[in-house]
Amino acid sequence: MSHTAEIIAVGTELLLGNIVNTNAQEISRALSGVGVNVFWHTVVGDNPERLRQALEIARKRADIILTTGGLGPTYDDLTKQTICETFGKLLVLREDVLETIRDYFARNVHLTMPENNRQQAEFPEDCTIFANPVGTAPGCAFEADGVHVLMLPGPPFEMRTMLKDWALPYLRGLSSEVIVSHDIMTFGLGESPMEELMRDHISRMENPSLATYAKPSEVRLRATAKAADEKTAKAMLAPVVKETTEFLGDIVYGVDVTSLEAVCMAHLKEKGWTFATAESCTGGQIAARITALPGASNVYRGGVVSYWTDVKAGVLGVPRELLDTYGAVSEPCARSMAENARRITGADIGLSVTGVAGPDADERGNPVGLVYVGLASPEGTFCRKLELGNRRRDRIQDLSANHAFDMLRRCLTGLPVEQAGPGRHLEKM
Repeated sequence: MSHTAEIIAVGTELLLGNIVNTNAQEISRALSGVGVNVFWHTVVGDNPERLRQALEIARKRADIILTTGGLGPTYDDLTKQTICETFGKLLVLREDVLETIRDYFARNVHLTMPENNRQQAEFPEDCTIFANPVGTAPGCAFEADGVHVLMLPGPPFEMRTMLKDWALPYLRGLSSEVIVSHDIMTFGLGESPMEELMRDHISRMENPSLATYAKPSEVRLRATAKAADEKTAKAMLAPVVKETTEFLGDIVYGVDVTSLEAVCMAHLKEKGWTFATAESCTGGQIAARITALPGASNVYRGGVVSYWTDVKAGVLGVPRELLDTYGAVSEPCARSMAENARRITGADIGLSVTGVAGPDADERGNPVGLVYVGLASPEGTFCRKLELGNRRRDRIQDLSANHAFDMLRRCLTGLPVEQAGPGRHLEKM
């Protein structure tokens, strides 16, 4: 039997934008792995009447409802009380859970449990208790009129622990199917061209299915299959992933990988190479992204953020006459920056970025979005000219950094480095 779920996040702070609803994202990902389709996300404030209305809507369209938040000890933590009223369940005190909460206070907080925490030991009759070893708010699950209701705490660490240890095992017992997905990661073709290219093929697929998702600077294609077991689902996906990656060719930088920089690190380690950076308009973003990865010291030697022209000349050694003739935002400058980053650090590869991130054109009249990315390697020096248009400053920086990592990936895998898109003309799949 296929199950449909709705996630209801309870908390006025979510509606006000004070915190981000990361719980719904994590729950959705987890539920797909146990064969549960998440069709709706709802956010409601700490208001019993509005929560009751949300529950009435959810019970008519989903057979699994998961709530997060509202399980605390304060006056506005009314999730359990409201759910019990909506589903006609008695709310009863569990003495064994109350004792566990008292022990938690004594052991971890070294205080006597406040009396208002007593309500955290009250649960719907005949429910399954979800223990909370990292907090004072246990969760629970029950079934009423064919709908399974699961209540999880709001703090992300507590929710994540309970989801893994209790909620997912509970849900596995309800579903006879699993959902498996593979993410095909691409860079070099925008969302609209990708959608146009793949639309007819995607529309013909049902199980497995294929869908495109735009990320800030790249496009992900997610292949998904539903089957009785994981092995069967993976077997169904294998030809889809193979066909898609072969068709898209060199714009695919990996399957089920986290980022371009992670792929670059893997290739660098495999070759035993290092690289260095000379950045201007990206302000050190390339360096920040690679050093955020564990093991970066094995592949990254260092870099210079040369925002001023004087720094390009005095620190990196870009010839002054080159800067006077062509300017800092130019192909000759990008090439020299990359070559000197490589020379100064002794790295195998030097990467450089120089450009105009905005909001205004530079002193030479170069427009916002004009960026040059350079790469110096044992095989020579290459440059990619980008005309990114009048985008937001951060988008220009993100795209420029991605182009730099894409050039690095191509260099390490023997692909044309200066190329910024597919290596061949792609007809519709």
